[in-house]
Amino acid sequence: MEQLFSPWRSQYISSFATEEKGSDCVFCSALASGDDEASLIVCRGCEAFVLMNRFPYNSGHLMVLPKRHTADFLSLTSAEHQEMMSLLGAAQRALQELSKPQAFNLGMNLGRVAGAGIDAHLHWHIVPRWNGDTNFLPILADVKVVSEDMAEQWKRLRELFRQLATV
Repeated sequence: MEQLFSPWRSQYISSFATEEKGSDCVFCSALASGDDEASLIVCRGCEAFVLMNRFPYNSGHLMVLPKRHTADFLSLTSAEHQEMMSLLGAAQRALQELSKPQAFNLGMNLGRVAGAGIDAHLHWHIVPRWNGDTNFLPILADVKVVSEDMAEQWKRLRELFRQLATV
C-alpha cells in the first residue's frame, strides 16, 4: 500500500486544546467571541454556523457546525439537521460563485479514530476541488499552497452568504 504523508495536519491537530485537558472548544470560543471576521465565521444561523478552516486543504475550505456543543451526531435535533443541510447547500453555492471549483469534497469525521482533528464538536467539511489541485509541494517541501488571502476571501464569502443563505 502506498502512503501519502501530510505533516501539516499535525500542526492543525496540535494547535487546538481538547476538552480532556480542560480547555474550551475552539469552535464554541469562535462562536462566543462576537468577532466574526477574526473568528472567520461567514454565516450565523439560528441553530448552526459556517466557519472558514484556518488550516484549509484548499482555498475556500469551509466547515458547517451546530451552535450547540456536541460530538454526538445522533443527538442533533431536527432543526439542527435541517439548518446544517441548508447551510451546506448555501456553502456550495457560495463557493461555486466565488471560485468556480470543478468538484467538492463533503464529509464529517466522527471521532478521533475516524480522523477528526477536533472531535469534541462535530462539523461538516466542504472543500472545493479543481483538477490538479494536489501537487508535490506538501510532500517534498512541507508546504501547502493556498492561493487566496483568507481575510479577503472571508469578506467575499460573507457577502455571498448574505445573498445566498436561506436560513
